[in-house]
Amino acid sequence: MELKVVRKEFSSKTSIGELYINDVFFCYTLEDTDRNLMQTMGSKEIEALKIYGQTAIPYGRYEVIISWSNKFKCLMPLVSNVPGYLGIRIHKGNTEAHTHGCLLVGMKKGIDKISNSTDAYDKLFALLQDACSKGKVWITYEKAKENCVYR
Repeated sequence: MELKVVRKEFSSKTSIGELYINDVFFCYTLEDTDRNLMQTMGSKEIEALKIYGQTAIPYGRYEVIISWSNKFKCLMPLVSNVPGYLGIRIHKGNTEAHTHGCLLVGMKKGIDKISNSTDAYDKLFALLQDACSKGKVWITYEKAKENCVYR
């Protein structure tokens, strides 16, 4: 399974994007501020540019696995091997206060927020569990090539 996050709306607080599953739109996403980090940067360069708990992960392609979250006390999707980051999860939430570097999913979007997060997450988690049991799941983060909004 291939997931793709296309970041489209940018503010000093958040990055809002769209999540695609095998190139079909699935839901909206919310992350921390995009600081144009790239997976190809060295860890020291990433550490120098990121603000802990306030920076979206680097653009790039990562494996998604299902693993136990000690923080949330349940199985959850984990975005693996993100340079300069640990414990990047895909989970429920509505604002930058809920993300801390993680990817939030929701069915509706607003300015610096998403909503109907539980619906989006529950559907996505079921699909990810099934896909992970059959093979590898990948997620690619990219910036929209056009129609970006900057606030």
